[in-house]
Amino acid sequence: MSATEDCLFCKIAAGTIPSEKVFEDDTTLAFRDINPKAKVHVLVIPRHHYRDVAELAGQDPRELAHIVAVAQHIADQTFHGSYRLEFNTGKDAGQSVFHVHAHVLTGEVLDE
Repeated sequence: MSATEDCLFCKIAAGTIPSEKVFEDDTTLAFRDINPKAKVHVLVIPRHHYRDVAELAGQDPRELAHIVAVAQHIADQTFHGSYRLEFNTGKDAGQSVFHVHAHVLTGEVLDE
């Protein structure tokens, strides 16, 4: 699936909406969440549009593995490697932007 015109994260990946980038390469972008839930709260997205993590896993498992590696890199740089990685999948699970994105939460000791 290609970028969609009305997708917020596709626009961020294309650079038409600004973000505070912390990592980028040819396939993946990571940027600070505008409503952080931890000292460090970064969203990691593929540049290619996938609706959710299940679709990403089915269509591009290599990119999913890369997103996990990017999350580890961010945690290594900001908080000695410890982090929480969350994917909300579906409206009832709290997904509000339907472009797969991983929440990397780190930078402090997190409650269970």
